[in-house]
Amino acid sequence: MARPRSAVRNLLEYAAARALLAALEWLPRGAAEGLARACARLLDKALPRLRRTALRNLELAFPELPIERRNRIADEVFASIARLLVVFARLPRLNPANLGEWIRYEGFEHFEAARGRGKGVLFATAHLGNWELSAYAHGLLAEPMHVVARPLDNPLIDALVERRRTFAGNRLIEKKDFARGILKALARNEAVGILVDQNAAPEEGVFVPFFGVPACAHAGLAKLAARSGAAVIPGFALWSAGERRYVLRFDPALDLSGDAAADTARIQKAIEDAIRQHPGQWLWIHRRWKTRPPGEAPIY
Repeated sequence: MARPRSAVRNLLEYAAARALLAALEWLPRGAAEGLARACARLLDKALPRLRRTALRNLELAFPELPIERRNRIADEVFASIARLLVVFARLPRLNPANLGEWIRYEGFEHFEAARGRGKGVLFATAHLGNWELSAYAHGLLAEPMHVVARPLDNPLIDALVERRRTFAGNRLIEKKDFARGILKALARNEAVGILVDQNAAPEEGVFVPFFGVPACAHAGLAKLAARSGAAVIPGFALWSAGERRYVLRFDPALDLSGDAAADTARIQKAIEDAIRQHPGQWLWIHRRWKTRPPGEAPIY
């Protein structure tokens, strides 16, 4: 059992988070980006296990790449985190008039077609690019949506993050009661975004191929799609270096069968395809392959 967090620790972390967000929000964009990169580098140095995890994951996913290339991808991951921090800090200042400076749509017609079915839309997304901005931008430019989120360990920071996530009218669905909330939203033909790229416990998931390595993936999204008839659309906010802004890309709805294991594999393949196109923008520091099939040795 985890030790209870002290109130002093929560308060100190909250004060640091508030100070950083304020600086990133109000500094000129160039200075804010420089500060965020410095923070990301500090994170990299202070917690070396994160890079070790990233390099181990990259070894599994791209065994053909030399170690120098894997290290460059890991560098890009921390640069991607820095970009996300700047945008997250500035969410309260974003509106339909200035949002185009930060993000644009691609493939919006796929969302319109899916919503035209009348049974709701499930966005299958990942910790790729800027997942916070993707939901926020959709809430401002199209219509508010629901986002499935796990409460953070620090309740003060959790409340701070929740306020920012809901400024555009989006509504949060906590993971502890996500099925009921999602089904109600889908019955109203609304959209729900779910991050589906994290490791799952054996009792919650199924093993599917992910970069050629068995990974335990949550089967909940596939089961909800089968039960509700909702369309499942892969969607990601991906950084475009040429445009210096994100592109919120919606892919066509996936062709699912109703079989939870097969559909989960199909969803994870869509996630993998997007990561392969933008490897430096995925959160490789997460221990994605932590849960192993029975009898298999630990990866980390």
